[in-house]
Amino acid sequence: MLNIRFAKTSSACVVLLMVSACAGVQPVAYTSLASSSQLKENRDNDSSQTPFRYAAPVIWSRYSEIIVDPVVVYQGSDNQFGDLSDEDKAALADYMNKTFAERLSKRFDLATHPSSAALRVKLTLTGAEKTTAVIGQVMHFDIAGNLYNGVQAIRGGKGAFSGSVSYAVEVYDSASGRLLRAYVTKQYPNAMNLPAAFGSLSAARTGIDKGADALVAQLR
Repeated sequence: MLNIRFAKTSSACVVLLMVSACAGVQPVAYTSLASSSQLKENRDNDSSQTPFRYAAPVIWSRYSEIIVDPVVVYQGSDNQFGDLSDEDKAALADYMNKTFAERLSKRFDLATHPSSAALRVKLTLTGAEKTTAVIGQVMHFDIAGNLYNGVQAIRGGKGAFSGSVSYAVEVYDSASGRLLRAYVTKQYPNAMNLPAAFGSLSAARTGIDKGADALVAQLR
């Protein structure tokens, strides 16, 4: 009897994991972005998380200041918020604004006025997925779920029923207004990150943390 129940439970988990793997959203070259026409398909190894990007030749060391514009919540029809409430969108945008400003301030002096030494960063929140209540946490304790998440962690993939955040980054020379770097990306916690599985927006916030660190690394 126990073996039968275990088999049924494992089968159910496998089905759920297959559904989870197919259900995730993938960022697009959002048509209402200022840089949309310049974004090109990314063919590098990180294309699964950052499918579109633009990069001009830049010597980042010539910039010592940065202007971080308030995060914009994307209103285009090709947004990927699903049924996320306006309240949740605002909460993520506020967290994103504070997090990126704080992380970027470790590399640049925060500025408010354009200059030849200052970059301008425009961040657009374009989508988010909540961690699925209960199931997202159970997958960390279920045998099949743990196996799936372990493989995803190695591959750099998203955990089963985990949340995520999608956004666009546009980096300009603040004096000339020339676009230097742009990309759209989807960020999420490591698939084995158990604390990030608790709370519907915890995974999205962790994705924002990772994304802010990644941007700082790109601008060095």
